[in-house]
Formats: sequence, structure tokens, C-alpha cells
Amino acid sequence: MKTKRNKYIILFFTLFSVISIVEGQSKEYVAKYKPLCDSLSFQYGIPSEVILGIAIEESGYGTSKVCRLLNNHFGIVGKNNLRQTHKIKSRYKYYPTDTASFVHFCQYITARKYYQKLKGSTNIRKWLFTIGRSGYCRYPKKWTKAIMILLHRHKLV
Repeated sequence: MKTKRNKYIILFFTLFSVISIVEGQSKEYVAKYKPLCDSLSFQYGIPSEVILGIAIEESGYGTSKVCRLLNNHFGIVGKNNLRQTHKIKSRYKYYPTDTASFVHFCQYITARKYYQKLKGSTNIRKWLFTIGRSGYCRYPKKWTKAIMILLHRHKLV
């Protein structure tokens, strides 16, 4: 009986440690990229919460393989050299810096038809759903809800 209880205690502390590490990473990611998103929001008229929320969702707080290898925080498709450098086939675009990824995302959004109607709006949910519905993701309602939950978790909305 004691060994079973000890296993549960070890499992509990392991889970607690993992949750603490992930929570720390998520706070670091938000702290690191929030100022950049604020700046881009001012420049492009896209709410910083939209930019940051999509980056969090698409990159897993910067932990996804696409983000780590290609500096691609938004899952944007394009050319890369991973086949030559890492022997990995990937359809995602390479960016020389994280900032380049964020800037390109904003440029991508400003080139869409819906942008002029939404520019300057502070309705985060409307922005997310419109971006999702335009083909950015497969399930816009689910995707929007997931991002809104992340934004609430970090007290960004």
C-alpha cells in the first residue's frame, strides 16, 4: 500500500513540476512578445491581443518545432531550407528572426479583403473569427474559442 501511495506522490510532484515549467514558459513568451505586438498593433491597426493570441496558439508558446527551427510563430506556409540543413521536409516558411515572422503576419493580414472593415476595431473575437473563417484555420469557431481562453488566462482581454 505504501509503494502505491509513494507512486502517487511522485506522480503528483512530477505533474506539478511540469505544470510549473509550462506556466513559466508561457509567461515568458507573453512578456517577451507583448511589446512587439503592441508596436505592430499601433503600426498596422490589428489588436495586439489578436497578434499575440494567434502566435501563442500556432507556436505553442514558441515551443513547436516549426517555431524553433524556422522562427515561424504563425504556421505560415512557404519556403525553407530544412531539407538541406536538417534533412527534414517542411512546408512552413523560414524567417531569419522572430520579429520578421510577426511583421510578415501583420502584412499578411493587411493584404486580406476583410482587413479594411476590421482595421481599428477592438473586437478581438470578431477579428479572430474573421481571420479563421477566411481560411487561416480549419475550424474557426473552435480556434477562436481556444485563443480567447488563452487570452483570458493571461489577462490580456
